[in-house]
Amino acid sequence: MAHRTVLTERQRSALFDLPTDRTVMLRHYTLADDDLEIIRARRRPHNRFGFALQLCALRYPGRLLTPGEAIPMEVTRFLAAQLGLKSDDLAGYASREETRHEHLAALRDFYGYKMFTGRGSRDLKAWLERTAETARSNEDLARRFVEQCRATQTILPGITVIERLCADALVAAERRIDTRIADQLDDETRSQLDALLTETADGSVTRFVWLRQFEAGQNSADMNRLLDRLELLQAMAVDRSTLSGVPPHRIARLRRQGERYFAGDLRDISSDRRLAILAVCALEWRSAIADAVVETHDRIVGKTWREAKRACDARADDAKAALKDTLHGFSKFGSALLEAHEDQVSLIDAVQNTGGWLSLRGLVVTAAQLTDTLAADPLAHVVHGYHRFRRYAPRMLRALDIHAAPVAEPLLTAASIVAGTETTGVRPMTFLRRTSKWHRHLNKDDGHRLWEVAVLCHLRDAFRAGDTWIAHSRRYGDLKDALVPAEVARATPRLAMPYEPEIWLADRRSRLADGLQRLARAAKVGAIPGGSIEDGVLKIDRLTADVPEEAD
Repeated sequence: MAHRTVLTERQRSALFDLPTDRTVMLRHYTLADDDLEIIRARRRPHNRFGFALQLCALRYPGRLLTPGEAIPMEVTRFLAAQLGLKSDDLAGYASREETRHEHLAALRDFYGYKMFTGRGSRDLKAWLERTAETARSNEDLARRFVEQCRATQTILPGITVIERLCADALVAAERRIDTRIADQLDDETRSQLDALLTETADGSVTRFVWLRQFEAGQNSADMNRLLDRLELLQAMAVDRSTLSGVPPHRIARLRRQGERYFAGDLRDISSDRRLAILAVCALEWRSAIADAVVETHDRIVGKTWREAKRACDARADDAKAALKDTLHGFSKFGSALLEAHEDQVSLIDAVQNTGGWLSLRGLVVTAAQLTDTLAADPLAHVVHGYHRFRRYAPRMLRALDIHAAPVAEPLLTAASIVAGTETTGVRPMTFLRRTSKWHRHLNKDDGHRLWEVAVLCHLRDAFRAGDTWIAHSRRYGDLKDALVPAEVARATPRLAMPYEPEIWLADRRSRLADGLQRLARAAKVGAIPGGSIEDGVLKIDRLTADVPEEAD
């Protein structure tokens, strides 16, 4: 049977080659006094050198040296310096095959190393099967196996044996996960999942292929197409508990396979594998489509605001000509009135001669209209997007499993009214801030259209801020799920500052006290760097952190 290769040459080298990095050699190849005492019991220099090399190879990477293996020059120099030998002294080692076996037996007796056989190998194989489910790749599993062998002082078997064991363990783990997911499905759910591979949508493609053809849209038609898919997946009622205990990377791998296969290919594979892929895709696509729905709503709200802004700007542009004429008319009337006042003639005659009261009244009315036009903001025009929102908003709000923080609960209540799940004649405005510009416009809204637009716009902002979220969403999920748990943060070895503030404060106080003590010592001998004491006052031009210890 041909050997199944699961590791690349680079991965093999990283796991099994002798190290040449000095940091790694310092960690694993530094010989203790006890080691040197055992090594010096060998009589000849080349045997001492070879024995030490065998010991280091067993420690890291954890394997036996192969006959005729080329030893890196960095390793020989590093060991020779500790043994007081020359690098060339290794040349005569193991001219007798028995010598190498005798040294191996001695190493096993002195240090407790054992071969990969018997009960030890069975325990490691059982450990490998358990670990295979959480391994992310072939290389990851092989690396874990090598580390476990080192921890148990088990001499690594051959590379081909390790690759075969890892490959078999990964295949077995994959089958166990498939069976575990399939066993969680009842008969009705299995039938619904299998029907995705046979039923067609739009008379052209299977529902399975149709379901995965989704992306965030730009308008209400795109939104309704997304909602068609989301509602179909929700009707299948595949429970999230089906994937409990399955590592996330395994779920991601099953989803990638489902997105790569066609319906005919899935029908040809084993039952458990097919059902596992379909169940994962149904759950993952449900979350992904919900994210696409929120993203599409975000784009529609943005499009509505841009159109309102353009309408507001267009009205302001149209008013420029009328504004110029109105200002010119007021300028003419004003000049006539000022001239009449200076000449002490009748102001009424001045108005009549300039254009009359009717013309002045028209200028005042036009000025009032222009004031309202120029003072208007886009909120006065967003209500025109109501019909666009009404085509999908109630359906979207019923389909999404939206949760809210306490600050956004009034908004969620208002959204349920828009969705039609709550019937009330009262349109609450508690989701608006007191300083919001919406209040001025909503007071003039008789048909509640602008109120619904306000709810949907604020819902978009709440999703962006994280005040509302969707369960099991990747993009719009609960922000708490993205935070590192406190116990994990506490166990992190390298934080920018200690987790407990008392430790940080104590360290700062200690540093400050140490600095003041050194400053006091320097002041006693008049050796303050960059400063001096004059009339009992400390004057510092430049204080450095290095105060000579001899200042004591």
